[in-house]
Amino acid sequence: MKPKTVRVHDKMQRGYTYDVVALPGRDFAKGFEPELTPAEMLRLGVFGGKYMTDCGREFPKSWFARAKLSAKRRDPSLNFFGVDASQPLSLWRKKGWLHPDDPRGWFQWYCRYYIGRRLPEEDARQIRRWKQIKRHVAQVRRNCEEVNLSCRKRQRQALLHWAYDSRKI
Repeated sequence: MKPKTVRVHDKMQRGYTYDVVALPGRDFAKGFEPELTPAEMLRLGVFGGKYMTDCGREFPKSWFARAKLSAKRRDPSLNFFGVDASQPLSLWRKKGWLHPDDPRGWFQWYCRYYIGRRLPEEDARQIRRWKQIKRHVAQVRRNCEEVNLSCRKRQRQALLHWAYDSRKI
């Protein structure tokens, strides 16, 4: 595959470029098996619909065709579980969870990884973080009847934010 260069111009990044070196949705690192694609996540409703409203040119148009997005401000009612399960970006900055290449956080990293960008060190860090979230799957299983979507809604919504399909737990 011939690498393709993507140029980003949105509210949080101007003039950032990266190369797409893998086929979209393929060649993921061993052990990284997200249950949801970015498009599925956006359709289900994540991050109060505000996360990706200015990134339409960077990612496939199909991702946004049925996405639950909010034009003005975050609206937790757009989330699949109808609850707010997000931490403010300021906390992510304070905790050092953000990488300069992905100032919006994990989901931005995942979207770029999904379309084929590879940053070996950052990929390994984000995949470790993704694996750590799985402990919440065990908590939902331990504390909820199977597929009781009204049980632990915030935790289930947070799992959706990390590409775990908590509708099936």
